[in-house]
Amino acid sequence: MLLALDIGNTETTVGLFAGDRLVAHWRLHTTPQRTPDEWAAAFTAQLTQAGHSTEEIRAAIVASVAPQVTHSVCDGIQAATTREPVRVDGRSKLPVVLDVDEPLTVGADRIVNTLAAVELFKQDTIVVDFGTATTFDCITVDGKRGGRFIGGVIMPGVRTASDELVRKTAKLPATELLPPTRAIGRRTEDCIRVGVLWGTADAVDGLVRRIKAEWPSKTRPMVVATGGLAGLVAPLCKEIESVHADLTLIGLRIAAAALGLTW
Repeated sequence: MLLALDIGNTETTVGLFAGDRLVAHWRLHTTPQRTPDEWAAAFTAQLTQAGHSTEEIRAAIVASVAPQVTHSVCDGIQAATTREPVRVDGRSKLPVVLDVDEPLTVGADRIVNTLAAVELFKQDTIVVDFGTATTFDCITVDGKRGGRFIGGVIMPGVRTASDELVRKTAKLPATELLPPTRAIGRRTEDCIRVGVLWGTADAVDGLVRRIKAEWPSKTRPMVVATGGLAGLVAPLCKEIESVHADLTLIGLRIAAAALGLTW
């Protein structure tokens, strides 16, 4: 089996693949204070809870945007499974072209999102990934040359914006992010929900329209959402056509196969 990890700044998403099939997945807090032994214990516990064993793991692959924890997580994987994980970054030999000014700075999550979009959709795509940051990955597909990441947008994530608003103001309370029902809030919490959620949704729609206006071909890109908060925000957006919660994990599975891993 293949263990695939997407290490984000807030959460680490873990997927377990049997062949091409995602048989289990879970989320862990990306805690910098965790030791490798603690990560190993967490992986072992989650695998056991899912009805599997660390001995079933034949390969592991990691995409990370949190370098402060990557080493500990990888050591934890190796301690739990005896398999040394392969890390994806801009230097990885993958069937995608990073057509940007500084390809080595492209986040690993954006690289594997591109791989997944090319294989699943086989057409030009804008992937909106709702995490600690909300990223827009612009991907073109050429039947002869494969997938091409041509850049995108990075804006503050939903919870990042909400937490920072509360942290920087004296009288605004921490608020559960529930979909608002009207634009004019009657209570402070409602005002925050409208500002954060509908504000994000309208920003996403506006940015997607601007991206489409600059698209390098006449092809109309499809717009898909992924990430931990996609289910919350995507229904409020008019431009997003579908949600694919496991897109990044699928991209990691594709990357693993392209890099020659077997499981």
